[in-house]
Amino acid sequence: MSDFLQAGQITEATQALGRLRANMRMTIKGKDEVVEHVLVCLVAGGHLLIEDLPGVGKTTLAYSLARSMDCMFSRVQFTSDLLPSDVTGVAIYDETIKEFVFKKGPVFANVVLADEINRATPKTQSALLEVMDRAKVTVDGEAHAVGSPFMVFATQNPVDYEGTFPLPESQMDRFLMRLQMGYPQALDELEILRTQRGGYDAISLNPVVTRGEVMKLQALAHGVFVEDSVLDYVLKIVTATRTESEFRAGVSVRGGLALRTAAQARALVKGRDFVLPEDVVELVAAVLAHRLGLVRQTSDTLEERRAVGAVLKRIVAAIPTPA
Repeated sequence: MSDFLQAGQITEATQALGRLRANMRMTIKGKDEVVEHVLVCLVAGGHLLIEDLPGVGKTTLAYSLARSMDCMFSRVQFTSDLLPSDVTGVAIYDETIKEFVFKKGPVFANVVLADEINRATPKTQSALLEVMDRAKVTVDGEAHAVGSPFMVFATQNPVDYEGTFPLPESQMDRFLMRLQMGYPQALDELEILRTQRGGYDAISLNPVVTRGEVMKLQALAHGVFVEDSVLDYVLKIVTATRTESEFRAGVSVRGGLALRTAAQARALVKGRDFVLPEDVVELVAAVLAHRLGLVRQTSDTLEERRAVGAVLKRIVAAIPTPA
């Protein structure tokens, strides 16, 4: 063990994450890798974007995570007529006390499900920008903290679907990870057909971790040891994206920090207090792909996503793995 974490802390973290994983698997069938990535994002204290076709379980995944934790949860259904104040809150004049009183919006929760976020206009999407970055909302010059832990779990359909708006690049950069669900395997889908009843309200999961335990997991992740050789490995990957001719621009400093933080979280999820190069490799696509765009743009979002992933895979393969 390293000097940062004790054996007992690792054991407690592993037990809490095991309860979360088992609870989510009760409703999310055959998507163990996706569930693990969601837990990594939670432990890293980041925000998550799930992008995939309608009806593959994006919203169900968010409900499963939220109901597995004893935290405040809210859902915002994004539509084209949703206003920024509908998300963050608004100051309302109170006749009884003769002054404006701030009425909190749905972002004042620990887990916020921003459902079909790309159906809202860019102005409303940008209302999430400050709160995702600073966990605060500023209304009429006054800052209001949303609480801790805080996680935005956004879902969206590919932008080539009618009635959707691409997320601003500045907001995409605020998401720690972007994941895809994909269709389930035949046996898993058969189990879903056999057992699933009703809508989201029928998801009867009991909380298995407390708010305090989640905050403790996030604090422990920051103490996971990262050797200089692994940091150098992260830097080489990030630098290679900046010199890659197929990308319009490379990964920002924020993106490099995100990859390091996510690798620390994955190590903890795997029961370790030190980062291995494989933690970095496994997370490169999820953490970096949505921050990159091709010089040769295409109207097919899914095709561009595959192309960016292929270039990232080539970049990682060309960089020697630390011993």
